[in-house]
Amino acid sequence: MNYFKTGLLLAALTALFMTVGWFVGGQLGMLIAFCFAVGTNAWAWWGSDQAMLKMHNAQPVTRASVPELFDMVQEMSQRAEMPMPKIYLITEDQPNAFATGRNPENAAVAATTGILRLLSHDELRGVMAHELAHIKNHDTLIMTIAATVGGAIAMLAQFGMFFGGNHRERGALGAIGMIAAVLLAPLAAMMIQMLISRTREYSADKMGAQIARDPVGLANALRKISGAVPAHEIESAESNPATAHMFIINPLSGRGTDNLFSTHPNVNNRIEALMKLADSPEMTRPTVRASSIPTIGRKR
Repeated sequence: MNYFKTGLLLAALTALFMTVGWFVGGQLGMLIAFCFAVGTNAWAWWGSDQAMLKMHNAQPVTRASVPELFDMVQEMSQRAEMPMPKIYLITEDQPNAFATGRNPENAAVAATTGILRLLSHDELRGVMAHELAHIKNHDTLIMTIAATVGGAIAMLAQFGMFFGGNHRERGALGAIGMIAAVLLAPLAAMMIQMLISRTREYSADKMGAQIARDPVGLANALRKISGAVPAHEIESAESNPATAHMFIINPLSGRGTDNLFSTHPNVNNRIEALMKLADSPEMTRPTVRASSIPTIGRKR
């Protein structure tokens, strides 16, 4: 059902893009919008993962540099029956993480140094499992395309306002439609993009808990991260707010209000869903060793 909803939202985003193109330039504008959508999606397919990592100054991790994190991701990748993604570290105090990549064969997970210091082994394991779930579900590609098309719609609307479109040829109705497209299309695109992101978060929470076999660990991690995010700012996220929906918790404000303008579901709702999952008979809590991340200097 989540994939069906996501497909409908992406279709709505594409239709909105072409509608704006029609108001800007008629049939020719709609054709140009379609070609532009194809081009931006091609870029999202091939280059968005590396762009995301460079944007946030992420550095590659090896077993030698952070062995506990490396082994954790490797073990859970095997459990999830998926290729092990590349691992990156972001030197930021804010506790957060994200996944990127066009498919499981070309994917990466990134974590901040702040999240390694803040979370226990079980909690960090839950977060990494959540990010692996995004990769396994192909959410990273879906959300990147949504962000790319949403940004293109906003650009196209601004282009129409600047050049005036061809509404003169269609009279008053065309003028009204052009104004509506310019003013409302970027807002509608943002809402659709956020709905896509929020749809995928609940699914990734559930699958991540199943991969880690520990819903409580992820629930505790979400509680800690959401409480700590407002105290620390990620400058790269503030400069590139369109990437906020890729993080496990909104890096811009940490506020989790369940409304149309939130990139993430309410944290308390996510925790509640995970705790219900913990009571499920299919879920058994794994026996894990008490580990730390000494390379980063995790606080106890």
